[in-house]
Amino acid sequence: MTDSFDAVIVGGGIVGVACALALSQRGLRLALVERAEIGGAATAAAMGHIVVLDHSPAQLALTRYSQSLWRQLALPPAAEYTARGTLWVAADDEEMQEICRKHGVYQQHGIPCEVLDAAALARVEPALRRGLAGGLVVNEDAVLSPRIAAVFLLQQALAAGVTLVQEKVEAMGSGRVSLANGDELRASILINAAGEWASDLTPGLPVAKRKGHLAITETWPGVLRYQIVELGYLKSAHVTTTDTVAFNVQPKANGQLLIGSSRQYGIEGREVDDHILARMLQRAAEYLPVLPSLSIERSWTGFRSATPDKLPLIGPWAGDSTVLLATGHEGLGITTSLATAQLLADVIAGRKPAIPIEPYSPSRGFDA
Repeated sequence: MTDSFDAVIVGGGIVGVACALALSQRGLRLALVERAEIGGAATAAAMGHIVVLDHSPAQLALTRYSQSLWRQLALPPAAEYTARGTLWVAADDEEMQEICRKHGVYQQHGIPCEVLDAAALARVEPALRRGLAGGLVVNEDAVLSPRIAAVFLLQQALAAGVTLVQEKVEAMGSGRVSLANGDELRASILINAAGEWASDLTPGLPVAKRKGHLAITETWPGVLRYQIVELGYLKSAHVTTTDTVAFNVQPKANGQLLIGSSRQYGIEGREVDDHILARMLQRAAEYLPVLPSLSIERSWTGFRSATPDKLPLIGPWAGDSTVLLATGHEGLGITTSLATAQLLADVIAGRKPAIPIEPYSPSRGFDA
């Protein structure tokens, strides 16, 4: 069977369903292709942290823009969207200098935030170990349940007329998407939002898979107020030669603690690596001494698609005039999904986007 659409989106993670919703609102006839459950891969394995980051001006622009789009979205209560805020923790005076730098950048861009000294940090989060130098509270950062949010976006897209095709994609390109059952979908616009499988469908993409671990504890309400991240997390995020762990913990609405994080490159297996998990939990306990007294109820892994400069690939692919990319978001796919979708919708409609799209162009250089 052959069917034709205005656009076909491959990938039913949160980026793909966000693209489906954004394009459906422009009146396009769309198909969304997902071989498994919606939001069942990287989306399901994510923390669901809607966070502004400033590794580069382009990263700051994209995360801030997308955060504003999340605030405008009327999510259902089940998505547990909460403006919890992020608390970046500095372990020493050198890291406090970075806290002050981030504070200055965020203030310049109108991002509400507050520097805490050691005493204020201990008052705000008494469960953290003593001796930390201070921290930075970023008030508008939020958390949500990513898979529930993805299903909600899909429901909105389906209500707008999007066709969901649940089948494996064998190939895409030249205006055609070939399915494992022998069917073919045709469209002048093909969007590759296939996450870790994106480079299988569009060979030559400058992306690499990154494996991460998460764990969740038993319920213990009231331990933490903010999502807390050590400043060293930013350093570990840019290491690609060795396995890294960093302290990153999110208090859930039910009182559980969601714990990260780890990064591994060149790993294919999806099983939990007990050594990496132990390192991750040990690192977390160095900041949160109560942690070893809590039972770990579950641990799991996920893969993210990462680019060399930590910015996603958004826009036309030079190798095929019918293919647009929406991939390479690594750990910021949940945060930047809505902005990615809006940028692509603007490109397709020929409109000027809210922020410049050039820094995310798949044709950009990767010298940095």
